[in-house]
Amino acid sequence: MVPASLTAPRRRARLPYASVLVAWTAFSSVSAAQTTAPAPRPQDVASMESIIGALYDVISGPAGQARDWDRMRSLFVPGARLIPAVYRRDSTPTLLTWTVDQYIATAGPGLESRGFFEREIAHREERYGGVVHRFSTYESRRATADPAPFARGINSIQLWNDGRRWWIVTVYWEGERPGNPIPENYLKP
Repeated sequence: MVPASLTAPRRRARLPYASVLVAWTAFSSVSAAQTTAPAPRPQDVASMESIIGALYDVISGPAGQARDWDRMRSLFVPGARLIPAVYRRDSTPTLLTWTVDQYIATAGPGLESRGFFEREIAHREERYGGVVHRFSTYESRRATADPAPFARGINSIQLWNDGRRWWIVTVYWEGERPGNPIPENYLKP
């Protein structure tokens, strides 16, 4: 979004546009430097497929196994969000919005204590330049040998390529539930 002060009719500008741009760039650089991600495994961020695979891999594991949360942090751009769409007992929809560290603190203990394996079973994507939106249909099991998943849904994953590596910007998801089955076109590999 462009601030209204930059799109309003020009009268007598208090700050030239270049000054505003320099100030914004300096602020953005400081903010990004203060919240840098851990160094990633190069193979995790080399391609879109590898970063999606790393995302599913890092949250998956048997009961009692610690996850490599620094690996997870390394996949996300600073300021990234994880947003589940949830439904209260009275069926009221709501969104939870977590930073990566809030997700780790909130969901991490359950993933580690109960066992959790999630994998992509189909996907669709759209791309413009370095920006990608990927609908990633998933299924979740408590153990890899479980005959059927206990949950399925769709992760809406926004990705960005900065010319050097892939980053996850947002993961926004909703689980399948009665009255809201996954449409067939999102189940085709």
